[in-house]
Amino acid sequence: MTNLQMDPDHDIARASTLTASRYFSKETFDEEKTRIFSSTWQVAGHASKVANPGDYFTFDLIGEPLLLARGEDGILRAFYNVCRHRAGNPAVGCGNRKLFRCGYHGWTYRLDGALLVTPEFDGVELFDPKEHGLVQLQVEEWFNLVFVNLDPDAAPLAQFLGELPAQAEKFDFRRMKFSERRTYDMKCNWKTYVDNYLEGYHLPSVHPALNRELNYNSYTVEPYQQHVRQWSPIRGAQPGDSTPRRYQSSEDLTADYFWIFPNWMLNCYPDNVSLNIILPLEPERTLAIFDWYLLEEKLGSEAARKSVTFSDEVQHEDLAICEIVQKNLHSRSYHSGRYSVRQEKGVHAFHRMYRELMPGS
Repeated sequence: MTNLQMDPDHDIARASTLTASRYFSKETFDEEKTRIFSSTWQVAGHASKVANPGDYFTFDLIGEPLLLARGEDGILRAFYNVCRHRAGNPAVGCGNRKLFRCGYHGWTYRLDGALLVTPEFDGVELFDPKEHGLVQLQVEEWFNLVFVNLDPDAAPLAQFLGELPAQAEKFDFRRMKFSERRTYDMKCNWKTYVDNYLEGYHLPSVHPALNRELNYNSYTVEPYQQHVRQWSPIRGAQPGDSTPRRYQSSEDLTADYFWIFPNWMLNCYPDNVSLNIILPLEPERTLAIFDWYLLEEKLGSEAARKSVTFSDEVQHEDLAICEIVQKNLHSRSYHSGRYSVRQEKGVHAFHRMYRELMPGS
């Protein structure tokens, strides 16, 4: 057998997947936090959490404590949630505040991050409060979602999203309301989960119920500069069906799955949208956050409950296969694999984006 030299820059027919060690190496994991997660637009939350002046919420991104707040001037700002005195937290949780007061020594900040109060600080020389406000970072909004970027020189969000808005905004996500959140603590690398998400190749084997709803033969994968769109016509009721379909009519109905580099997804169905955020916790441990959104009139309905139950079943099927793959990536028999030209264009696109920021992969 000819031993071809596999080059990640070759087309998919000649390319090979990422090497196995990239999925469990601590050195790789640390490098990814610096090269990937510190330089890309990350979903922070839904805009409804900071809709009004004084609204705020806190969260962690790859170990960085962050704070988002809507100012009295209506401007949304993002800060490192770190007091400039001795690194306490100016804010905790979420809610509505007029000021942020650090619980360590009482340093107090305005909603725009300006330092306002420094108790017991008389006599300190060469200290200018104007230079000790909360440190800001980039924040933008799209599709009722809030994004942050730790890189001060990052390109604007619109440039990063590319053609995604034109593709996704046909779904009525702006009118949808939050319905439910579920989290899944998975024993696998974050890339193992993303690889699995980016192909419909496994639908017949791993997701038999979902495969009944979608038209596998028409399943389409479209890579773009920073995202991948997967979509399929929805199969309506078929002659001889013994069980009811989720959607009775398939006319012009599609299921669209958008993955945006490196770690968030929008799963768009005719009656609901779920936002997935994939957070790397350890080299072989990942948290998947699923938020479901529905039209207000559908909240609490039996149809809504069935949608979440169905999606939850699919997620548990994915979790199971990803944990098996993660274990087997350690096998001395496995180094890397090859791509299906027809079915794994999305995986190949992800790996090419990854290699741009992680050379030598």
